[in-house]
Amino acid sequence: MVALPIDTARFTGIFCAVPPAPRVANRETGQLRVDRETGKTVYQVGLCLMAGTSADVVNVSVPGEPNGVQVGVPVQVRDLVATPWENDGRHGVAFRATEIKPLSAPSSGKGA
Repeated sequence: MVALPIDTARFTGIFCAVPPAPRVANRETGQLRVDRETGKTVYQVGLCLMAGTSADVVNVSVPGEPNGVQVGVPVQVRDLVATPWENDGRHGVAFRATEIKPLSAPSSGKGA
């Protein structure tokens, strides 16, 4: 399946709706899913994607724990892609990013 890039600049806001949690690869053993390229544990984060007057929450997988990402925090998402999938008559879209991090707080300025 082809991964379709998503232009995150077109969203009016992206917020964490569900905190990061490690993805489980094997429910029987509790083995965690590992990214093939980086070797890092894969985490899933529920993100609220806002565009105009609509908003959707999607689960996004990301390699490594996204530190500082908490519910309600605006985030920056790097290299977001959507990959359609089908398996045994079920189908959907999987979302993946290379990085999710909190947006930097605005600088309060420094005194002279």
